[in-house]
Amino acid sequence: MRLSVDEAFRRYGDRVFSAAFSICRNREDADDTVQDTFLKYHTQNLEYMDEAHLKAWLLRVAINRAKDITAAFWRRNRVSWEEYMDELEFVQPEDRTLFQAVMQLPEKYRLVLHLYYYEEYSIAEIASTLHSSQGTVKSQLSRGRKLLKSMLAEDLEP
Repeated sequence: MRLSVDEAFRRYGDRVFSAAFSICRNREDADDTVQDTFLKYHTQNLEYMDEAHLKAWLLRVAINRAKDITAAFWRRNRVSWEEYMDELEFVQPEDRTLFQAVMQLPEKYRLVLHLYYYEEYSIAEIASTLHSSQGTVKSQLSRGRKLLKSMLAEDLEP
């Protein structure tokens, strides 16, 4: 199974951007990651078993590319995600608070929470995508939730 680049981007571009943004934490690097991911999709004439396999491949490529970008020397001089907050639109005020709390989590927790809640991946799918064990994913989800809960509880205290 193979989709055109345009169709793959239409279906998965936002999800690839979200995954990249959760790692890079700024729009410019996430945009670069999306571009690199779909360029790689275009240049590698691979066949995929089904759409789930294609989506997983795109997210895996995006995650790897985003990690490469965040490790780059020049990235340290980029605009932070906090400065990008003014450009984002949130439906509810608590959405902003939740987003800020999630973005403050360590990457390993932020990433598994993103894949689990926003991409609706199962623990097995996350483990496969991140090349880790299901036990590791479960513990990262649990620890990420606890950290998030304590961060949000601190915001609610007077």
